[in-house]
Amino acid sequence: MSRSRSPRSEKPARAVAPWVRTRLRTAPWAAASLAALVLATAYLAAALPRAVDAYETEGLRHDIRTAAPRNSVLELTAEPPGLELPLSVREAGLAPAVLRKQRDEARALLPEPLRTDPEQTVHGLRTVKRVDGLDPWLPRPDGISPELVLSSPSGLTEHTVLREGRLPAGTARAPEAVVTVRTAEALHLKPGSVVHVPGRVSAEPIALTVTGIVEPRGPESPYWAVEPLLRTPVLAPLVGDEIKYYWQGALLLSPTSAPAVLSTTGEPEVFFRYLPTAGHLTGRDADRLGAALDSAAGGPDLVRMRQVVGPTGALTTELDSIVDSYRSMREAITPVVAVAVFGIGAVAAVVLAMTGGLFVARRDSELALIRSRGASLTGIGLRLLGETSAVAVPAAALALGLAVVTVRGPDGGSGGIPLLPSVLAASAVALVAMLVLPLRAVVVHRRPRLHGGRDDLLTARPSRRRTVVELTVLVLAVGAVASLRLRGTGDSGDHLVSAAPVLVGLIAAMLLVRIYPLPLRWAARPARRLRGAVGPLALARAGRTSSAGTLPLLALVLALTTAAFGGSVLAGVADARDRAALLATGADARIDGTVEWTPLPAGLTEAVRGTAGVRDVAPLQIEYGVSLPSPHSTSAQPMSTALVGVEPDSYTRLAKRTGFGPFPAALLASTGKGGKEVAADTERVLPAIASPSVAERLGGEPQEVVTAAGVFRVKVVAVRSNTPALSGADFLLVNGADLTHRTNTALLVTGPEDGAALRAAVKAKSDDLLVSLRTEERAGYVDSPLQSGAERMYLGSIGAGAGFAVVAVLLSLMQSAPERTTLLARLRTMGLTRAQGRRLLGLEALPQAVLAAIGGTLVGWATVPLLAPGIDLFRLALATTPGFAPLDSAPLRADPWSLVVPAIAVVLITAVAAAGQAWWAGRRGSIKELRAGDAR
Repeated sequence: MSRSRSPRSEKPARAVAPWVRTRLRTAPWAAASLAALVLATAYLAAALPRAVDAYETEGLRHDIRTAAPRNSVLELTAEPPGLELPLSVREAGLAPAVLRKQRDEARALLPEPLRTDPEQTVHGLRTVKRVDGLDPWLPRPDGISPELVLSSPSGLTEHTVLREGRLPAGTARAPEAVVTVRTAEALHLKPGSVVHVPGRVSAEPIALTVTGIVEPRGPESPYWAVEPLLRTPVLAPLVGDEIKYYWQGALLLSPTSAPAVLSTTGEPEVFFRYLPTAGHLTGRDADRLGAALDSAAGGPDLVRMRQVVGPTGALTTELDSIVDSYRSMREAITPVVAVAVFGIGAVAAVVLAMTGGLFVARRDSELALIRSRGASLTGIGLRLLGETSAVAVPAAALALGLAVVTVRGPDGGSGGIPLLPSVLAASAVALVAMLVLPLRAVVVHRRPRLHGGRDDLLTARPSRRRTVVELTVLVLAVGAVASLRLRGTGDSGDHLVSAAPVLVGLIAAMLLVRIYPLPLRWAARPARRLRGAVGPLALARAGRTSSAGTLPLLALVLALTTAAFGGSVLAGVADARDRAALLATGADARIDGTVEWTPLPAGLTEAVRGTAGVRDVAPLQIEYGVSLPSPHSTSAQPMSTALVGVEPDSYTRLAKRTGFGPFPAALLASTGKGGKEVAADTERVLPAIASPSVAERLGGEPQEVVTAAGVFRVKVVAVRSNTPALSGADFLLVNGADLTHRTNTALLVTGPEDGAALRAAVKAKSDDLLVSLRTEERAGYVDSPLQSGAERMYLGSIGAGAGFAVVAVLLSLMQSAPERTTLLARLRTMGLTRAQGRRLLGLEALPQAVLAAIGGTLVGWATVPLLAPGIDLFRLALATTPGFAPLDSAPLRADPWSLVVPAIAVVLITAVAAAGQAWWAGRRGSIKELRAGDAR
């Protein structure tokens, strides 16, 4: 008979209700709130690297695609077969099939990631040196023979439309060519014309027969744009004792006629032209692309290509300059963007920590009871980790999927965006969300306790560990600020520098927490003298806020600092663009000639004044290159400046509006001696306003100047560093009415918003004038997706910071919601009205919000000038390099709106949320809150 098993030997039965499932079912709204917060935070974290990669990729592709073809094209050249070889060998070496084979083989040897467009590949033979046209019937404007380029580009049939005659055929002994319509018109060519050029070997010239006239198909396509002379002749100047002009043009030979070019004096060369494509490139390929170009231009890849085209092969391109410009802009913008990333990351981390604190506070009694009954810290931590993992991991995974779906590459697909950075970012958010609750619970309940003592800001005493942490953060902040001021943001790998604003905000928040009890104590004394108990009770309640309430203060200060810094960056960028555009045009619009000293037609000033939207017009007479005398030394270096004749009243109004060298109109009061009647009076003295170098040159005494506007003496009466008429140049301002020959050459217009109407008014008077609008000039400074992408990042960081600030306010109020509800219920039994209850909760929540608003505003205001010396927004603001723009720098400046508006919004949101909480508590019954023995 078998013995039955003892019940004690059996394994314990599994729990009927598992911990995680039970907790999630018990508090579904808490789990949903945590999931929503993790979803939003993980989405931002996962989308960030994808957005940065997308706009960097778009920036590289944009720079290559929008570059002029002559700058981006790759051109491989080699010497052709020499004249010492037999004609048959030369013809065989330049046969179309041979050149086509060399072209394809060389193209295959281009290193990755270099790729080219086969449809835009061109090869052939051309002359490096232009040859003279010897025929006497060719046009010679100043007696100089025209110079011709002889070229045999491939694909001539596909890129031209035949207008007259036929396409060329010919041979090396009887070469034939075609010309474009414009070349035929300029050089008086027609089908059947024979052009003779000098021979290289014999004195007998080489005869080239023109068989047809063609029209370029797609004149702006790379086929024609790389060498514009092939399609359009040029009347070029020859500068000597006097300027003479002569024609430059091109004859397009057939590939079979190419060997004839070897017999000319034009120094022929074989060329293979490749147009690079950018659709496959990503921002991460910039360094590889630069290395590939270096190798192709003078490295191992060039050696391999020389094995195909010959030992003299050389590859030339300006694509490396384009890539270097892109990399320099990216290196300048990335550290500035990193500042915003660190700011919003710090705010998100604090808000996640606040969420864990809220959950621990709500479950403090439960956890204390479990701990007092023998539960281990490990068991509690693992169970809480299981709870948060069940919520955070799916939410982070969903956020990652949404980021991958919504943030795409420039081409609408994945765009080669790597997934790993987004995975790591989403995982980091999930990890923080998972660990903050169990770690905080373990720290709070590391020892069993029966009752919780007072834990408020008035009684809490900072521990030594906290003091050490605060001092460490202070040292890091001082080091980061000092490094940023000294070295700037140039080192993109120095994350401590990028975290400087966050560290400054962190130090400020710690300082505010230290001093927080003091203003409450100061306010409590006079509040006791007030009628009613709401004010003193609210201040007492605010002072008894849990010391864990420092996290909301920290979150709000960091959010306000990030918003202030981000707003200041955007304001600095906008201000730099506005100022650069205004310096370039001098006013809202500028009207002048396309060449210097172009007189304005009569009646133009009145016509412009009558245009809709025009508020003021300042006429100018500008003469460049006026030689200045040297009163101190006859051996001084020659110096010239621009003479500007102005109408004092309108010009001083313009200078005052723009802020560029304003001065009183009386300084340039007319002498009453102007016009051709006083041309002989060269001793008259005109008051003048000069730039510093011109004033130093002329000194304080009247000096004679000789100009096309007349001969007179000038006396410097004021010095200004800039003026609206000219940007970045020396100047000498005089009253235009005192000039001998008065002719307006430019108009500075204030107020026009409709460029079409202004251009129509100008075009009605002349077709040779140029209208430049400040708004169009400003738009030209935003030329790269790198700039617009970085601006979107800052806008996003400001929006995200505002969202997290709202969440921080709500979490702070929710943490104390049960206690406040109980307090209201008990006070209502003592006669407290609903209106008094709303005021009580509002006044209780406001001190911390007001302190955070004031602290955040002050920190943001102090952070900008503190960090401004190390941050230059030039490359973010202007799509060029210093020296090629009206501005030399774009400093960071504080934006009042970014400082004040977020701070006021925080206070208002806090007040509204507290009022809403009081209203909701008043609608509910007070039975639960008043039950005896209920701990809630």
